[in-house]
Amino acid sequence: MNKILLIVKREYLTRVRKRSFIVMSVIGPLLFGLMFLIPIWLVTRESEQKVIEVLDESGYFINKFEEKGSTKFVFIDQEIDEAKKSLSGSDKYGILYIPNIELDNPEGIIFFAEQNPSIEVQADLERMIKRRIEDIKLERSGIDRDKLESIKTRVSINTINISSEGEKEGDTGIATATGYIASLLIYFFIFMYGIQVMRGVIEEKSNRIVEVIISSVRPFQLMMGKIMGIGAVGLTQFLLWTVLSTAIYTVVYQYYMGDIPQNSEVMTMGNQMTETPQPEAAEIFEKIETINFPLIIGSFVFYFLGAYLFYGSLFAAVGSAVDNDSDAQQFQIPVTIPLIFSVIILTAIIREPHGSLAFWTSLIPFTSPVIMMMRIPFNPPTWQIFLSMVMLVLGFIFTTWMASRIYRIGILMHGGKISYKILVKWLFMKY
Repeated sequence: MNKILLIVKREYLTRVRKRSFIVMSVIGPLLFGLMFLIPIWLVTRESEQKVIEVLDESGYFINKFEEKGSTKFVFIDQEIDEAKKSLSGSDKYGILYIPNIELDNPEGIIFFAEQNPSIEVQADLERMIKRRIEDIKLERSGIDRDKLESIKTRVSINTINISSEGEKEGDTGIATATGYIASLLIYFFIFMYGIQVMRGVIEEKSNRIVEVIISSVRPFQLMMGKIMGIGAVGLTQFLLWTVLSTAIYTVVYQYYMGDIPQNSEVMTMGNQMTETPQPEAAEIFEKIETINFPLIIGSFVFYFLGAYLFYGSLFAAVGSAVDNDSDAQQFQIPVTIPLIFSVIILTAIIREPHGSLAFWTSLIPFTSPVIMMMRIPFNPPTWQIFLSMVMLVLGFIFTTWMASRIYRIGILMHGGKISYKILVKWLFMKY
């Protein structure tokens, strides 16, 4: 055991002292924070003024377009050919040409510009034209627009989870986002650190360093020390990301709590695109606080360690069997296919988080880390979580046994052509 701990210490200190580890531990949470803040900043910042000339031959839209933000509409009365000639080299954003259209079939509307307009500008123009045509049709039908708008009703269903501990408020959207992010992080960390184990083994094997190390420790001790050491590096980085991300979230919450709900441009952008009311930022932050983060973080740590040990032993076995990265590709594919499959079926799990597919894939150790992290925010039965954890531990014990039998022989083999048949032979070879 002492020898394993020495190897763990060596692997851990070697990697956490690297500049790349320190940089990524700091930059990672900042990147996540920027992913959240940049869209808000882009929406709230002042844009350059856009002047759009409107040539309306139908007469339905004259002086009916409201200026929105930095977009200004100027109605002109001239031939379209002359208007297009004046566009070249000017500071105009474009010309909206509306011919004499039929209200039941409004075709032929064209936007002339030197460059393609943004999707927001095009959506705004289509929305305003659509609304004006609807107003005209409502007036002709004797229907009041205000009464029609008053009929529209927003329905919001609150979710209350009932359990032996009592009733607790929940939110499906926040639960889905939380589970999806946790699942992808599990997938990302397993891939990143599992491949580090494989490449570390290949490097030591190709440099013949392992032949010196094996003289002092058993192959199993070397494999476990390397897996646990690199796993500790991954756990350390995750904890650093959690602390820094929590700090960033707290700052963002305090800064935007009072600003976003009053910022009409931020809150109406989604409404204009979808024409449906969107929840305010304060409401979103309140719903985030209903998530059981201690359970999420605790489960994440367990499934990260369990999945890493499960897959890390397999990656170590692959690394011991080959001499370089290119040879590792054919053996790496069967190991990674279950991980990729678990990410592919996340969409189906989101639709039915308590269905049979979700249940069975959250028990199978090859897929359970990713799938169960998707399910936990939806409060699956406790016995299912416990059974999934037990199955993952048993799966880790089995893969470690299997990988150690391949590792003990493959780590000292050089130059030979390795096949699946040879791996199976190593697996059942007696000491």
